[in-house]
Amino acid sequence: MTKLISLDPRITRLGIGSSEPAEVAPKPTLDQHQTYEVFHQQKSGAHHIHVGSVHAPNAELAMVLAKETFGRRGQTVNLWIVRTSDVVAMNSADAEIFSTTPEKAYRDVAAYMVRNKVEAFKKGMQQAKEGKEG
Repeated sequence: MTKLISLDPRITRLGIGSSEPAEVAPKPTLDQHQTYEVFHQQKSGAHHIHVGSVHAPNAELAMVLAKETFGRRGQTVNLWIVRTSDVVAMNSADAEIFSTTPEKAYRDVAAYMVRNKVEAFKKGMQQAKEGKEG
């Protein structure tokens, strides 16, 4: 067995041999906490936004940890806690399914230029009102 030489002088001083590494046993399942994803809502009616994750043994403690970690950073109205293993995500290879979606700009509010029409209508109403008064 040859002597292990390391960049760390403490290892070299110990004189550890460079034999085959011992087999590492897996950790027990209850040794590690579950991971929970945290979503918060800044104001009532707004969308929930993913802000991070916490490690906890159960959902109740995950909520407490999420309140302490993410609830104090600015305004928070509501928190959602979701076990990471329960999150289902689409495979990025399947993204082509959305490429066949036709243009649907008419569904978006930005597609309508109503503001100009409303301002023109208000201006016309105001001019008509001034015409009646004068």
